[in-house]
Amino acid sequence: MRFLADENCDASVVRALRLAGHDVLAVADVARGATDEAVLALASGERRVLLTEDKDFGRLVFAGAPTTGVMLIRFPSTARSRLADAVLDVTAARGEGLLRAFVSLTPAGARTIRLR
Repeated sequence: MRFLADENCDASVVRALRLAGHDVLAVADVARGATDEAVLALASGERRVLLTEDKDFGRLVFAGAPTTGVMLIRFPSTARSRLADAVLDVTAARGEGLLRAFVSLTPAGARTIRLR
Protein backbone atom coordinates (compact mmCIF):
# COMPACT_ATOMS: atom_id res chain seq x y z
CA MET A 1 0.00 0.00 0.00
CA ARG A 2 0.97 3.62 -0.49
CA PHE A 3 0.53 5.98 2.46
CA LEU A 4 1.10 9.63 3.27
CA ALA A 5 1.78 10.20 6.97
CA ASP A 6 0.58 13.58 8.22
CA GLU A 7 2.98 15.55 10.40
CA ASN A 8 1.12 14.45 13.53
CA CYS A 9 1.29 10.76 12.66
CA ASP A 10 3.31 8.84 15.24
CA ALA A 11 6.79 7.92 13.95
CA SER A 12 6.33 4.34 15.18
CA VAL A 13 3.52 3.91 12.64
CA VAL A 14 5.71 5.15 9.78
CA ARG A 15 8.57 2.83 10.81
CA ALA A 16 6.32 -0.21 11.24
CA LEU A 17 4.62 0.26 7.88
CA ARG A 18 7.94 0.75 6.09
CA LEU A 19 9.39 -2.36 7.75
CA ALA A 20 6.33 -4.28 6.56
CA GLY A 21 7.12 -3.23 2.97
CA HIS A 22 4.65 -0.39 2.50
CA ASP A 23 5.51 2.81 0.65
CA VAL A 24 5.17 5.59 3.24
CA LEU A 25 5.87 9.23 2.45
CA ALA A 26 6.00 11.61 5.43
CA VAL A 27 4.60 15.14 5.15
CA ALA A 28 7.34 16.24 7.56
CA ASP A 29 9.90 15.27 4.92
CA VAL A 30 8.25 16.70 1.80
CA ALA A 31 5.78 19.45 2.75
CA ARG A 32 6.38 20.56 6.34
CA GLY A 33 3.74 23.06 7.46
CA ALA A 34 1.38 22.38 4.54
CA THR A 35 -2.29 23.17 4.99
CA ASP A 36 -4.74 20.31 5.47
CA GLU A 37 -6.10 20.94 1.99
CA ALA A 38 -2.59 20.73 0.49
CA VAL A 39 -1.91 17.50 2.38
CA LEU A 40 -5.12 15.93 1.04
CA ALA A 41 -4.26 17.09 -2.47
CA LEU A 42 -0.78 15.57 -2.18
CA ALA A 43 -2.18 12.25 -0.95
CA SER A 44 -4.83 12.21 -3.66
CA GLY A 45 -2.41 13.21 -6.41
CA GLU A 46 -0.04 10.39 -5.48
CA ARG A 47 -2.85 7.88 -4.77
CA ARG A 48 -1.82 7.48 -1.14
CA VAL A 49 -4.01 6.77 1.87
CA LEU A 50 -3.56 9.57 4.40
CA LEU A 51 -2.59 8.56 7.95
CA THR A 52 -3.51 11.26 10.46
CA GLU A 53 -4.50 12.00 14.02
CA ASP A 54 -6.20 15.28 13.00
CA LYS A 55 -10.02 15.14 13.05
CA ASP A 56 -10.21 18.15 10.70
CA PHE A 57 -9.55 15.81 7.77
CA GLY A 58 -12.91 14.16 8.37
CA ARG A 59 -14.64 17.50 7.95
CA LEU A 60 -12.78 18.13 4.68
CA VAL A 61 -13.37 14.66 3.25
CA PHE A 62 -17.08 14.62 4.06
CA ALA A 63 -17.43 18.12 2.60
CA GLY A 64 -16.23 16.70 -0.71
CA ALA A 65 -12.44 17.20 -0.77
CA PRO A 66 -10.78 14.70 -3.11
CA THR A 67 -9.13 11.77 -1.37
CA THR A 68 -7.71 8.34 -2.04
CA GLY A 69 -8.57 7.35 1.53
CA VAL A 70 -7.96 8.43 5.13
CA MET A 71 -7.10 6.53 8.28
CA LEU A 72 -7.92 8.68 11.31
CA ILE A 73 -5.97 7.35 14.28
CA ARG A 74 -7.54 8.05 17.69
CA PHE A 75 -5.40 6.40 20.37
CA PRO A 76 -5.14 7.89 23.87
CA SER A 77 -1.75 8.07 25.57
CA THR A 78 -2.61 5.00 27.66
CA ALA A 79 -2.87 2.85 24.51
CA ARG A 80 -0.03 4.27 22.38
CA SER A 81 2.15 1.19 22.85
CA ARG A 82 -0.35 -0.77 20.69
CA LEU A 83 -0.70 1.91 18.00
CA ALA A 84 1.73 0.65 15.34
CA ASP A 85 0.49 -2.93 15.64
CA ALA A 86 -3.12 -1.77 15.31
CA VAL A 87 -2.32 0.13 12.11
CA LEU A 88 -0.47 -2.89 10.70
CA ASP A 89 -3.39 -5.16 11.61
CA VAL A 90 -6.04 -2.99 9.95
CA THR A 91 -3.82 -2.51 6.90
CA ALA A 92 -3.33 -6.28 6.56
CA ALA A 93 -7.01 -7.01 7.12
CA ARG A 94 -8.44 -4.32 4.82
CA GLY A 95 -5.69 -4.03 2.18
CA GLU A 96 -7.07 -2.34 -0.94
CA GLY A 97 -10.28 -1.77 1.02
CA LEU A 98 -8.55 1.25 2.55
CA LEU A 99 -8.81 2.97 -0.82
CA ARG A 100 -11.84 5.27 -1.12
CA ALA A 101 -12.60 4.76 2.57
CA PHE A 102 -12.50 6.81 5.74
CA VAL A 103 -11.27 4.54 8.53
CA SER A 104 -11.46 5.61 12.15
CA LEU A 105 -9.04 3.51 14.19
CA THR A 106 -9.31 3.35 17.99
CA PRO A 107 -8.10 0.83 20.57
CA ALA A 108 -11.57 -0.75 20.33
CA GLY A 109 -11.21 -1.39 16.59
CA ALA A 110 -11.67 0.16 13.19
CA ARG A 111 -14.82 1.66 11.70
CA THR A 112 -14.94 2.13 7.93
CA ILE A 113 -17.08 4.48 5.91
CA ARG A 114 -16.96 3.94 2.16
CA LEU A 115 -16.43 7.11 0.14
CA ARG A 116 -17.83 7.83 -3.31
